[in-house]
Amino acid sequence: MSPLCSALRPAGADSAEKQNAEGRDRHRNITDRFFLANGTSEENLKVNFINRDGETLTATAKEGESLLELVIRHHLSIDGFGACEGTLACSTCHLIFDQKTFDQLSPITDEEMDMLDLAFGLTKTSRLGCQICMTKALDGITVRVPKDLSDARRDQVEQQSKQ
Repeated sequence: MSPLCSALRPAGADSAEKQNAEGRDRHRNITDRFFLANGTSEENLKVNFINRDGETLTATAKEGESLLELVIRHHLSIDGFGACEGTLACSTCHLIFDQKTFDQLSPITDEEMDMLDLAFGLTKTSRLGCQICMTKALDGITVRVPKDLSDARRDQVEQQSKQ
């Protein structure tokens, strides 16, 4: 795993204050990685996303780029994807992998597992896109976006419109 990609892995924080500081640092790292990735490596890794409506969206990734960053950079139309911008504070970038691809992914952290517990449509091959960084071994993968998502922003708007 590249050092840039490992910046997404949260350290086990002992206090809420430390967690908030680390979240801000991770956000800065994601932003820095996005701009570094935009000019430093070739886009040659292909990723297919099967969207909620069954449409296949294809994009090219750079090695070390997370799937969340890829969706954002290519402006892929995946409703509600990446609400927390990769800070491991939601599960809106929940993706489902086939077993062969899932077996090639880096190990899941406790923090990611905690967020996946909040995801709709959880499967044994579910992961968060913000935690999956592209490698040459993942070139050509196809991932599925779950049919529904847990997004507090959307839920709040829906509740307000019912009132």
